[in-house]
Amino acid sequence: MHQVKNQSMKNSLLGLVLLFSVPGFAQGVTVTDQFKKIDNVQQAQAFMDANKGLKPALLHLSAGKDTTLIDKRLLRQKKGDLFSVGYVTYKVVESTETVKYRANYIFLDGGSLSPSQVDSLKKIVSQKATSGTSFDQLSDQYTMDGNTTHGDTGWFFGEEMMPKEFQEAVAAHKKDEIFFVDVSDKQWHYIVKKTYEDDLKKDMTVLRANGR
Repeated sequence: MHQVKNQSMKNSLLGLVLLFSVPGFAQGVTVTDQFKKIDNVQQAQAFMDANKGLKPALLHLSAGKDTTLIDKRLLRQKKGDLFSVGYVTYKVVESTETVKYRANYIFLDGGSLSPSQVDSLKKIVSQKATSGTSFDQLSDQYTMDGNTTHGDTGWFFGEEMMPKEFQEAVAAHKKDEIFFVDVSDKQWHYIVKKTYEDDLKKDMTVLRANGR
């Protein structure tokens, strides 16, 4: 049984090597044509093993870490994108991306306050913040959730860590902007100050080879 499985795996890998081997290129078939057939790292590795004359390589890139012009261009692409620069062809084989946010907030409980009281506190806090009062001080004075970190979320938060409305609002604003977020079905109200730039993490694996 093990011999049958091993033989099946060998046949599968042999098929990939034959699929991407240079001698097997039909007349007029280009590197781009071959790259279009590659959908994962295993297939990319088979292409590399069979076409060493094209000096293929797998590039592992991370946003913020890899900063050459071509790296930056590659990191703007998405999985499956394929293009050539000069006489070199690239294809994004894998790509993962996450964005996290951080902000300060003041929580107002709509279950304890009337709508007019909520609106009044929003105006008072925003006016004081605009006049120069620190948001840390305002949070200590007005927040109603017992937050002991001056209203700071305390970490870069991602999906499902904060209410959806809160996260979407923070994502839509720029650093140092102050804005309001209402989670109406729970009667939760937030006065928010975005305190950090978005923490973007993007990692990708790119196949490159000489030829077009």
